[in-house]
Amino acid sequence: MSGGREACLLVVTRDHDVRGTTTAELTRRYGGDYEVRSCASPEEAAATLTDEGPPVAVLLGGFGDADPDGLAELRALHARTPGAVSVALVRWGAWDTARPIFDALTVGQLDRWLTAPQVRGDEEFHRLVTEVLEEWSSRRSGGFQAVRVIGEQWSPRSQQLRDSFSRNRIPLGFLDAGSRAGAEALAALGLTEPRLPVVSIRFTREPVVLQDPTDLEIADAFGLFTPLDADVVSDVLVLGSGPAGLGASVYAASEGLSTLVVEGEAIGGQAGTSSLIRNYPGFPTGISGSRLAFSAYQQAWAFGARFHFMRQGSGLETTADGLHRVALSDGTTACARTVVVATGASWRRLGVPELEALTGRGVFYGAAVTEAPAMRGRHVFVVGGGNSAGQAAVYLAGYADRVTVLVRRATLTETMSDYLIRELEALPRVDIRYRVQVAGGSGTDFLESVVLRDLDTGEETVEEGVLFVLIGSEPRTDWLAGTLARDRWGFLLTGSALLADGVTPAWPLERPPAPLETSTPGVFAAGDVRAGSVKRVASAVGEGALVVTLVHAHLAAARAAEGSGAQVSAPSARA
Repeated sequence: MSGGREACLLVVTRDHDVRGTTTAELTRRYGGDYEVRSCASPEEAAATLTDEGPPVAVLLGGFGDADPDGLAELRALHARTPGAVSVALVRWGAWDTARPIFDALTVGQLDRWLTAPQVRGDEEFHRLVTEVLEEWSSRRSGGFQAVRVIGEQWSPRSQQLRDSFSRNRIPLGFLDAGSRAGAEALAALGLTEPRLPVVSIRFTREPVVLQDPTDLEIADAFGLFTPLDADVVSDVLVLGSGPAGLGASVYAASEGLSTLVVEGEAIGGQAGTSSLIRNYPGFPTGISGSRLAFSAYQQAWAFGARFHFMRQGSGLETTADGLHRVALSDGTTACARTVVVATGASWRRLGVPELEALTGRGVFYGAAVTEAPAMRGRHVFVVGGGNSAGQAAVYLAGYADRVTVLVRRATLTETMSDYLIRELEALPRVDIRYRVQVAGGSGTDFLESVVLRDLDTGEETVEEGVLFVLIGSEPRTDWLAGTLARDRWGFLLTGSALLADGVTPAWPLERPPAPLETSTPGVFAAGDVRAGSVKRVASAVGEGALVVTLVHAHLAAARAAEGSGAQVSAPSARA
């Protein structure tokens, strides 16, 4: 009997000892919240998988001498419990199981693996089980809702809010205003003709209800909107909190620099939308971009970095004494001795007018992980050939009936990691179409059809489906045009690239620019916003860490110049 428990942990292995110790540990630690079932064979387990009782949250299948066919049996059982997390369970020291497990993980046939507990209270085992349970919990709706959004399911603003709250790891509930539950929720709030979407903030001492709020109004209601004092000078101002900005924030704050971070959207940048990053060092089974980013944010915050959200830079001015003043979108100004521009990039638009009009209503830019559950029963097209597109396709394949990756090139080998290509090719619900581009589409309230063009023959076909577009990036540097040197695509030039002929503004000093320094001394660039950067999360974090070394050197040189009475060299003030 389930005893009212909402989910089940199912252990399936012929190995008597592994089954006994694992079941006992799970029951002792999680039996109050989950029903724990134990089966001695896949056949016995299959017989228990009925519509009665709680759903399976975690499926632990044995693999080893007693279960030589364990991975195949686990896949078969998982097909009957698609919402569960599939986990290979092995004995400690069964090294020969490693390679088949790693191969299964690579091609998406397995979610995780665990070593069976060795002793009572095996905390390493329980740490991993807790991670698995958290992964299962993140896949489903329900639970604690710090914020509830009530709006039209496919309005762009509703989609933007769901995405923003989720990327910032704020527990969220969403109700369609046109549904019975949505109407009842609005009535309970005393709203009869509200301006949608309605945001109900439920964690404050007194609940707050906002109608069609701006991002600044939400930040203010959260208690995150603190006015900046233009007279306070920080050692380093970090613009953006993607991987590069977070890397800079952690290292700057941990090394005693007064650090101010300004973020206009959500923690993590583009990386924060990735459902699972499997090639970041230290996370052998992968980590979501939002979790990785939020952990770094908490780390920087703990070291003393100050974060200001829902605002971005709108102008940069450097004074004669080398101080940098950044005008912000809320009308305030931040002042710092050094600046790190880590504003990243936004997804490039398709440029098809009829599709742009349907943004958020069947046309989504970025991974839009929050929309994945709504893709059940649909055909999804993922446009793009990079790692972000591959990760999105893998994640969406867990929900959509069919996922088609559309690639302009003839191959993925130059743009996508090998492990992702292998995983896409192995997933039964995913297919890849090369030399294809999106040429059009149609729909009224929601995207109904997509026009696809074969780039070799020019032939066009019309197909039903939903679009997720991840086709490269455009740097967020328009506000710096004419202030910092950029390449023809808008990426910031740094280091030796500033010394090339024809670069404007020109490098103003006799000394050469530091490797990540822009055309304004003391202003640095890191991550995707920088020309020539490697588009990987780890390299962005590395640039963020490296830039702090350069910041220290710049500050030391400025102090030495002040001590000697020399004039600090700086370009003239710029608006």
